Amino acid sequence: MKKILLSGVKPTGRPHIGNYFGAMRQFVQLLNSGDYECYFFIADYHALNLIQNAEEMKRNTLDLAIDYLAIGLDPNKATLFKQSDISAHTELAWIFDTIVTVPYLQRAHAYKDAVAKNKEINVGTFNYPVLMAADILLYDADVVPVGQDQKQHVEYARDIAQKFNNTFCNGNECDQGGVFKLPEPLIMEDVATVPGIDGRKMSKSYGNTIELFASRADIEKAVMSIVTDSDSEIPKNVYAIHKLFKSESELKPLYEANKGKYKVLKEALIEDIGVFIKPLREKRAELAKDENAVLKVLADGADKAKIKADAKLSLAKKAIGVQVN
Repeated sequence: MKKILLSGVKPTGRPHIGNYFGAMRQFVQLLNSGDYECYFFIADYHALNLIQNAEEMKRNTLDLAIDYLAIGLDPNKATLFKQSDISAHTELAWIFDTIVTVPYLQRAHAYKDAVAKNKEINVGTFNYPVLMAADILLYDADVVPVGQDQKQHVEYARDIAQKFNNTFCNGNECDQGGVFKLPEPLIMEDVATVPGIDGRKMSKSYGNTIELFASRADIEKAVMSIVTDSDSEIPKNVYAIHKLFKSESELKPLYEANKGKYKVLKEALIEDIGVFIKPLREKRAELAKDENAVLKVLADGADKAKIKADAKLSLAKKAIGVQVN
């Protein structure tokens, strides 16, 4: 049988090429490998910690679904759905809340980072790992694709699954081995760390991105804004981004022949990004013409996901004694 793979993405804004080369491309590759039964969900409840405007949430959610379909995520091969359409996510999170301690959650990277920045922390941010554990464990996920810096998310899910099984499973209420399977992180070792136009890691929060579906004019504007080092014959930030679109063997003669000619090299990068993005942009525009079809993909995915999630929640409720039949 195929292993079950699950991943969720927050609808917090338009994707950039860093998102694509850092994760989105790998999701499509994993799906097309044929090795996994794939569940991809739009983590709109997680995004509620950041987005508290109804129209923005609706637009971002639909846009993210279109984005993933445009890059080749085939809904005939994968289950694509919204987290909020499956009530089992939040119901199971509450069950987990009753066995997870405050000191344990205080060790979460996101929480510690917020504390270090003196942010006023809402309960949703503090409780984020518990809902994420529910997201993962409802579907008997074998693997969760993450970068090395996100490994803790899967470790939390494993710990919570183990604690639930140890607390409530005595061989009568639970299947052999417990209600919840312990997932493994699928570390994407070849994930590219994409630099932004200012040299820092590409991030929406830094405002240093090149959008994945950018127009030709927007590509030109972004690339021409890439920070260059006047003391170097080869602009390292330009070259680092260029390597995403062409092999180093292809780039070497170009950069050797144009040492110190930053404008020429940026123009070449504009051309290569444009060639790569154009078919994605055109496919996305076509999908966006029929939003009802996209919403149907999400509804169909939710119908499929709900069957699996509700069955797992039912086992958990029997184990804790609130479901007696």
